[in-house]
Amino acid sequence: MPLTECVSQLPHAPGVYIFHGDSSLPLYIGKSVDIRSRVMSHLRNPDEERMLAQTRHITCMETAGEIGALLLESHLIKTQSPLFNQRLRRLKSLCSVQLIQEPEGLRPALVDGRHVQHGITPGLYGLFSSMHAAKQKLHSLAAQHRLCMQLLGLEKTASRGCFGWQTKQCAGACVGQESRAVHDDRLRAALQQLQIHTWPFKGAVDLLEQRGSWTQKHRIENWSYLGTWCSDNRSYLPLSKSTGGFDADTYQILVKPVLMGLVDIQPIND
Repeated sequence: MPLTECVSQLPHAPGVYIFHGDSSLPLYIGKSVDIRSRVMSHLRNPDEERMLAQTRHITCMETAGEIGALLLESHLIKTQSPLFNQRLRRLKSLCSVQLIQEPEGLRPALVDGRHVQHGITPGLYGLFSSMHAAKQKLHSLAAQHRLCMQLLGLEKTASRGCFGWQTKQCAGACVGQESRAVHDDRLRAALQQLQIHTWPFKGAVDLLEQRGSWTQKHRIENWSYLGTWCSDNRSYLPLSKSTGGFDADTYQILVKPVLMGLVDIQPIND
């Protein structure tokens, strides 16, 4: 079937679309609030000529709303690893910065999932793919906010101060020109936008989306997507009783709508 004919059969509705080639694995998985219009934009994009040349047909899975499409897209990409998808691939480990309160002041420590529980452990900042990436972020914050690289643990202690002090990029907490309390306040402020919010419920909850008479309930626990129940007996991911653990992509999808009360949340009655 020609691709244009495939597209003509796609709905103007939210959901996930899948480009299929000759093998059993998909070529590409995407999502949109308007599946047909989004797929048409792929066909008009010359940069995607290689993928389109391998595409044999296109299928889709409708959802009741945008959040369901985002969750389903993320899940399918992680479980099916399409050839032309790079983002939303599952990370083997997550690293963060954790602020440790010590007698002399705050100390940022680099931690990973072996030592903390993302979504449960408070005081975590940033989701990084490696310790190196987390350390690079601290270097960047030090330069932006005139923080001391010695106090951040990025340099060994020296009596003449850190390299930033010598180049006038540090406010001088390492040589007594600035109080530790003022430095630590600036450190907190610098990290604030990277704060990882802990799961605000005691257990799993259902996020409700409706389109017409169709209802979907997306079950979430500790920022992990457990599955979707559909009122018309469609189930794109059977509901699981156990969590797969914190998921960075699900967190990014849900943290703003959940914390700002932008989604309809239903407690689960055991």
